[in-house]
Order: sequence, then C-alpha cells, then structure tokens
Amino acid sequence: MRPDEITEVLNRPTSQELLARDMTRLAYVAKDGTPRNIPIIFAWNGSEIVMCTPKNAPKLKALSANPMVALTIDTEVHPPKILLIRGRAELDYVDGIPDEYLQTTSTYQMTPEQRVAWEAEVRSLYHDGMVRIVVTPTWAKLIDFETTLPSAVEELLQRREERQHA
Repeated sequence: MRPDEITEVLNRPTSQELLARDMTRLAYVAKDGTPRNIPIIFAWNGSEIVMCTPKNAPKLKALSANPMVALTIDTEVHPPKILLIRGRAELDYVDGIPDEYLQTTSTYQMTPEQRVAWEAEVRSLYHDGMVRIVVTPTWAKLIDFETTLPSAVEELLQRREERQHA
C-alpha cells in the first residue's frame, strides 16, 4: 500500500475517531512461534501508534525477533467500526515514564486525587523506565459497514452483482 493511500484511510473522520480511543489489540508472533493478540493502551501522534510497556515484558523479545505487527481498533456497537493497521514495531527504551503513557491514560475516569496517587504508583513501579513500541503504519483498512466492508464481503457482493448483470 502506498503512503498516500495509508494517509487517506487514516485521515477519514471515522479513522480519526478510532485513533482517538485509548485501547487497541496488538497481534504479533511470540518467541515460540505461536500468535499473540493482546489489549494495550496506545497514543496516535499523527503518524505513529505508540504503546508503552515495562522493560521486562515478554513481548519485547518477540518483537525484537519479528517486529511485524497488526493492530485492531474498534467499537463495541453494531455495526462496528474497525480500523486495521499493519506495520513494523520499533522498540525505544526510555528512562522514566513516556509522555504517551500518561497521555493514553488521561481518559481514565479518576478524581484529581486518584490521578495523583495513580501517577505516583506508576512512577514508583516503572522507576527504571519503560519501552515505547512505535508502529508506523505500512497498511491500513477502515471497515465501517456503510462505505467499506471486509474484503471477503466486498468480493461476494461484486460476484452477486456480476451474476445479476450476466
């Protein structure tokens, strides 16, 4: 997929709504060769998906060995809105707590006092830093069931239309 095609998909209003959410599912291949699909909070910075994790997370060894990932961001209503993204994970080991981690949790419903206590706990727990998992999209598809459909459904509809006009 060309970069301008990816940008067009990601700039659609529904894609922007999905990219403003705080939870995605990250799919990758574990070190034992089996697939993994985990929920993880993320931030979209306009060109990259950034997820943060502890430095001892098992997924880091897997992503070092095979950085190819897939992400799914979707809604819980019918019809669902689904943004599918593929890309390559870059690992960025940082000291302290990345700004993106605090940004992604800003939507959590907490009182100001709870937020202060939560941030203190996070800073204590991750005192030796975290890892930013940075994914630049190399492929993207929006499925909204109004203007776009899963490719298999699009293919079936096209075949049906061809039969009707034959």
